[in-house]
Amino acid sequence: MDKFAIDTNLLIYALDRRDAPKHAAARALLKALAARDTVLPLHSLAEFFHVARRKGDLSVTEAAQRVEELQAVFPVVLANAQTLRHAIAGVRDHQLSFWDAMLWATTQEAGVTVLFTEDSHDGAVIEGVRFVNPFKHANLREILE
Repeated sequence: MDKFAIDTNLLIYALDRRDAPKHAAARALLKALAARDTVLPLHSLAEFFHVARRKGDLSVTEAAQRVEELQAVFPVVLANAQTLRHAIAGVRDHQLSFWDAMLWATTQEAGVTVLFTEDSHDGAVIEGVRFVNPFKHANLREILE
């Protein structure tokens, strides 16, 4: 059975209504993932707060409330010193950008098998973690089954 993780961009699209198709898709995916074994990397929540304040025009209180709502639904996974070493190896061995490598290493150490992200590497499987861009997959149902 798969374990899932969510990158920041999906959290932002679920908030931002300017791209209606991605907004709807992100909200539907988050709803589906709430009923599955899904985690949020702390980095994704921190970046979400920052972007929601800067680009989403939310007040500190509103952005903090959204973070609290997400934490109430999804367990948060943390990085540590070993995660950093693992990420650096990901940059070296898999040519990941540093922040993608930190996300990958954090989720891989948490036992994640599917990382939903729009950023890069769609379809790649790196040490057991499959990168999936949900906006490129017409039928997410088979991934989520």
